[in-house]
Amino acid sequence: QVQLRESGPGLVKPSQTLSLTCIVSGDSITTKASDWTWIRQPPGRGLEWMGVVRSDGSTYYNPSLKNRASILRDTSKNQFTLTLRSVIHEDTAVYYCAGGPDESWGQGTQVTVPL
Repeated sequence: QVQLRESGPGLVKPSQTLSLTCIVSGDSITTKASDWTWIRQPPGRGLEWMGVVRSDGSTYYNPSLKNRASILRDTSKNQFTLTLRSVIHEDTAVYYCAGGPDESWGQGTQVTVPL
């Protein structure tokens, strides 16, 4: 089955850039019609869809992120990376990657942006 694992820093200072990588095993991120997504959950709030990279390499983002987010994929490593620029305290959240035919999720990784 598909397994996803997030990796990245747990602490990022305000105004800096956050980069998180999702390492995928059990399926190729180029499998036709597959979507690979980043989602986050701020403390005490619901899930927020951040963006997706599709099997053809096209990307789509949540407009609320105001063009701060980018998702790039590395097909040679079967992984995709979220970059979030100019982070603020409100970007503090558990970040998840998800994808594959069964919409599998990673275990999530906590990112904190201090005040």
